[in-house]
Amino acid sequence: MATADTRGIAERRGEDALVIGLITLGHFFAHFYIIALPPLFPVLAAALDVGYTELGVAVAVLNLLTAVTQAPVGVLVDRYGPAKILIAGQAAFALAMVGIGLFPSYPVLLLMCALAGLGNAVYHPADYAILAARVSEARMGRAFSFHTFGGYAGFAAAPPVLVALDALWGWRAALVAVGLVGLAVAVLMAFARRHLHVEPHPEAPRREGGSRAAIALFLSRPVLLAFLFITFYATAHVGLNNFTVAFLERRYGFDLATANVPLTVFLVLSATGVLAGGWIADSLRRHELVVAGCLLLTALVAVLVAEFAFALPTLVLLYAVSGFAMGVVAPSRDMLVRNVAPPGTVGRVFGFVTTGFNVAGLAGPPVFGLVLDFGHPALVMWLAALFCVITLPTVLSASAAGRPAAARTR
Repeated sequence: MATADTRGIAERRGEDALVIGLITLGHFFAHFYIIALPPLFPVLAAALDVGYTELGVAVAVLNLLTAVTQAPVGVLVDRYGPAKILIAGQAAFALAMVGIGLFPSYPVLLLMCALAGLGNAVYHPADYAILAARVSEARMGRAFSFHTFGGYAGFAAAPPVLVALDALWGWRAALVAVGLVGLAVAVLMAFARRHLHVEPHPEAPRREGGSRAAIALFLSRPVLLAFLFITFYATAHVGLNNFTVAFLERRYGFDLATANVPLTVFLVLSATGVLAGGWIADSLRRHELVVAGCLLLTALVAVLVAEFAFALPTLVLLYAVSGFAMGVVAPSRDMLVRNVAPPGTVGRVFGFVTTGFNVAGLAGPPVFGLVLDFGHPALVMWLAALFCVITLPTVLSASAAGRPAAARTR
């Protein structure tokens, strides 16, 4: 017969699983929608009578709106609670997909991409605020790992799903269909909102002086260090994710299909590493050492593949090690960011700090592309290694600065 203690443990585990599942599902659709349009670019260009430049501008609008509104949304998350804002963001992103499908014109595409950017801005601040408040401390690393894995899965699922639905029903029906599924997820979240509810912390700044307090928080040493940490780490990721194929074509002389093999292995092992990293983050409390060790290993692999001409099997193995290491980083990375957030500021800290991903996405590609255009493919991997290495002092310093805040939250 189950005792009260065992029933309580089972209920706590079930509640954690429900919260993690809802947040992971939402994050899956966030990433799914981010990459939903590019696979349809050829048919969109013909249907809307525009070029790829105009379509690129539309996607840029989505990312730009996310970048400039994510930190302010984080302030709202801490002030009013994350559940309502997350549900609204999920609905907005889904409605944007429906709008693009129902009203096929370029001005509507731009407007809907702006709406999508606003919707996308809610996920990082709201998701992390809910996970940090609602999940047991013993499972926090795994919660962050499933959250990140859900995003990876969304990226992976979008191209084949959209292409298949386009072949079956056409691109307009495809976008409406995936948008309606996302709206159903928003409705599910609304019905389960008590499981996502987080009371604003009594120490969270209220309306009076809230903007000044938020700016002071963003400019504080621990939060700035965490922002730099995310930016440098994400820039290294941009080099490895986006430029490995071009590097291998020019440095190793591989054809396109062969050059994609190490990258595919890197991405698959990254997703596996994210899941393993959750258990590691829950077991090893020195998160900065996990991050530092994995980044050093990634930097070493990048230098090796830049300087030595390995056979394909060895190259695949090296990229597998690098991908797994970069995946393991993610949950410990999120734990470090959470630890620099004073009580009641998790939403705004994650909202601000994770704009480092947007900064890296905007600034990284031109830098790596310039190196390739100047005829130095090996420097792509050297640059990725450099960004891994310069991340280390920000990781260690942010960890040291964040320990007092972490102690106050426990």
